[in-house]
Amino acid sequence: MAVASRLSSFLPDLLPFRGWLPMLDRRTVSADLMAGLTGAVVVLPQGVAFATIAGMPPEYGLYAGIVPAIVAALFGSSWHLVSGPTTAASLVLYSSLSGMAEPGSAEYVNLALTVAFMVGVLEIVMALFKLGTIVNFISHSVVIGFTAGAGVLIAINQVKNFTGMAIPRGAHPHEVLVHVLSNFGEISWPTVAIGLSTLATGIVVRNRLPRIPYMIVAILVGSLVGVLLKATAGAKFATVGALPASLPPLSAPSFDPEVWRDLAPTAVAMTMFALTEALSIARALAVRSGQHIDANQEFFGQGLSNLAGAFFSGYVATGSFNRSGLNYDAGARTPLAAIVAGGLLMVLVFVLAPYAVYMPLAAMAGVLFLVAWGLIDWHHIAQIVKTSKSETAVMAVVFVASLVLELEFAIFLGVMLSLLLYLNRTSNPLIIPRVPDPMSAGRKFTTAGGDLVECRQLRIIRIDGSLFFGAVNSFQETLRGYEKEIPDVRFLAIVMSGVNFVDLAGAEALVQMSKRWRARGGGLYLIRVKDRVMEILDRGGYIDEIGRENIFDSKTEALRTLYRYFDYNECRTCGRRVFVECARMGKQEPTEADFDDDEPVPKAATAAPAAG
Repeated sequence: MAVASRLSSFLPDLLPFRGWLPMLDRRTVSADLMAGLTGAVVVLPQGVAFATIAGMPPEYGLYAGIVPAIVAALFGSSWHLVSGPTTAASLVLYSSLSGMAEPGSAEYVNLALTVAFMVGVLEIVMALFKLGTIVNFISHSVVIGFTAGAGVLIAINQVKNFTGMAIPRGAHPHEVLVHVLSNFGEISWPTVAIGLSTLATGIVVRNRLPRIPYMIVAILVGSLVGVLLKATAGAKFATVGALPASLPPLSAPSFDPEVWRDLAPTAVAMTMFALTEALSIARALAVRSGQHIDANQEFFGQGLSNLAGAFFSGYVATGSFNRSGLNYDAGARTPLAAIVAGGLLMVLVFVLAPYAVYMPLAAMAGVLFLVAWGLIDWHHIAQIVKTSKSETAVMAVVFVASLVLELEFAIFLGVMLSLLLYLNRTSNPLIIPRVPDPMSAGRKFTTAGGDLVECRQLRIIRIDGSLFFGAVNSFQETLRGYEKEIPDVRFLAIVMSGVNFVDLAGAEALVQMSKRWRARGGGLYLIRVKDRVMEILDRGGYIDEIGRENIFDSKTEALRTLYRYFDYNECRTCGRRVFVECARMGKQEPTEADFDDDEPVPKAATAAPAAG
């Protein structure tokens, strides 16, 4: 039983769908069915396009959106993430494999299936070792900036289909805009009319009839406008075209060690990219839905989806911004929507394949414009701008990088910026002087400043943060600054309640500072040290060097002890009256009765600290 318990805590949840099955009721199932139908319709042209980009036969783009999408939804963590082929993954696959085999050939397809299998294995291994914590370094600002940038990219990439212009594939956003402006006369106005009718229908239905699936209605209206324009004016425009009507055939990756060795760099690169992309999308949608994402479970679900895809003719699948955003926007409540989309896609391949020739690409572009707009989270963008300059800078950099760099590099850049920002914050722990406030009940300690003055013999500070090797320099420089700021201060007390961790470098810094303040004729004293920190200091012998008598359980205990070692002549003349004992100071040295008894004194006696 104990072994089983340990294994269950180590392994990902093998049946995670048990968590959302109770959420299914008449209302959620209805919403998921409509969202799934919308997703299945939209993935038809996208799958073909992505397969073409990846150098795969067109039908493989559809296959990659069936079994992998269903498996990822069943075993993943996100309620709204939809897996399948993506633009970025397709581009990475093509650039990696095109030099090893002829795109579209049987050998090329086998290499792509093998990469999918290897990526699945790596993703599951990462889930087993609980490496999903890497998602913690993707900050909220990175997600918002990345999402907004992806939304703009989706819209720009659809300009070609919306206008009917022959824009070169792979053109950068600014190149697309330049091409449109310099070749304005090439715009196909019937195509624009179809796109605008689709866009306008989607906006009206979404705002006026929120219970009706506006995306499907918009696509149907756009297709109808296209049929009418063709019948009445002989208009010409691009359509999705004929699609192959077949289910995903069984397949098998290569297990040749030499092939695996050649594909290893590609598999590792695509694994890191695919997981980062999937988790970024999942977190972006979770911010909007209020859901908690289990990163390790998501790793596991993505891994299983790619393993399954390798045996059902699917190349590398990961979270799709287009379909995930559309899934959320279409009203999906649970992963059932993604499962329905994958299942319906199998049906639609048979039913709608002959009719895809009537579906204008401009209608698809109009719907994706709506999705792109929805990905720009104006509310959180405004919050970030108002709240933090550093987070705003990170968000802006990631947004711009999403437009000028490859999407995967923008994600990695965002992770690096988040990590650097985190390291900068943790390496500069907050150190603030503390003094009793005579105007508050019980003379509670507060931050020094304003009308509150500090004692000229004792400075009390509080540290909020960890004392580790990266924070040692900031800690030492701040304390040296205190020495220069008030040269006469001989005693320094540090409230350690905000310090959760101390490493060897931090412990050494405390010892060094203790020696410096002892050399000034006073000493360094620690108040309210946490058990974990105390254990580290005790284990390394640092407490003995600092002095066990210099460690206190409360500020009251510390003040009642340290006050005995003040220069009373200076106390009588300073006039600051910082502590209660100062107000009781007479011409004689204080007695036991002079000390503040407002707070209970610990029963354990504390030895008097050495003053020098």
